[in-house]
Amino acid sequence: MRIGYDAKRAFNNHRGLGNYSRDTIRIIASHFPDCQLNLFTPKVDPSIHFDFLSNASIIQPKHTFLHSLWRTFGITKEAEKRHLDLYHGLSHELPVGIEKTHIPTVVTMHDLIFVRHPELYPFFDRKSYKTKYLRSCRVANHIIAVSQQTKNDLMELWKMEEEKISVVYQGCHPRFCKQVTESQKETIRKKYNLPMFYLLNVGAIEPRKNQMLILKALKAGAIDIPLVIAGRKNDYIAELQQYITQERLDKNVILIPDVDFDDLPALYQNAFLFIYPSQYEGFGIPIVEAMQSGLPIIAAKGSCLEESGGPDSRYVSPNDADELAEQIMTVANDNELRNNMIERGKTYAMRFSDEAIANNIMQIYYNLIKQ
Repeated sequence: MRIGYDAKRAFNNHRGLGNYSRDTIRIIASHFPDCQLNLFTPKVDPSIHFDFLSNASIIQPKHTFLHSLWRTFGITKEAEKRHLDLYHGLSHELPVGIEKTHIPTVVTMHDLIFVRHPELYPFFDRKSYKTKYLRSCRVANHIIAVSQQTKNDLMELWKMEEEKISVVYQGCHPRFCKQVTESQKETIRKKYNLPMFYLLNVGAIEPRKNQMLILKALKAGAIDIPLVIAGRKNDYIAELQQYITQERLDKNVILIPDVDFDDLPALYQNAFLFIYPSQYEGFGIPIVEAMQSGLPIIAAKGSCLEESGGPDSRYVSPNDADELAEQIMTVANDNELRNNMIERGKTYAMRFSDEAIANNIMQIYYNLIKQ
């Protein structure tokens, strides 16, 4: 099978969409080595490490000044030249005109947060996303939603047909499933000046991720457990820092902006409890990473996080610091509860295995090609 992938995010994005794209390509390449993978990207960020197999080809535009236009308008001709059996847009988009070819198409939709919560996005970003993403959903032969919540949003907000959408959950990189050595843990503790015992939050440091709720919970519950917040920073970090200083939490809160991806497994495995109170998500991959790393989870109600964390994680309102404080202390003070959450979480996380994801995606591909 000759498969084309929109690989822009895989080669140029260090965050969630990039991780999803890289993992999907890696999973299909490793489980179906006979497939020929064509990776379309306008450019390549050399700082992103990607292990390519012999069945993967990288296709880029000939002229660098046409980068953005090529991804939208140029990929279709390249896809036809290569006689693709299928094209998969991994991050919300399909190239213009591909619906007029013989090539079946799949598009992955991660979320419709910009529709659910428009206040979180600039006006022109919302307009641009709606134009590109809605067109892609309409012309695609099939849509992959990364959660049931995203599928529900597509049906409710954009009136997509239920039978056109399949839910295929995201997984996480295999390195999160492997136990790191005590030496590696100690190296990371020294690198980031970490305590032996801490609460952890991983994700972009921005208002939607709601790290402020954790700080307020520490204050409300007078919780004397160190907190580590790791992720890409923006202006929101200044607001967090102001609160930390104002409430004299400096000794108990460590902010690690732009943590190295290679350091994340040890950062997780050194932690005691993972907290993810995001106001809204399409999936919530850090929760799966934390479960695979052997951590109990406290997350927020109201989007897809209960799908990601399963029935044995704890859930709180994303607006209730007192409730979060109570849950933190409940888990911290009950070793039997904590151990049960860890063991059952690992069992639940098996549904996000590479094998399950590979088989689910390939079944969609086969069904489209047979039509």
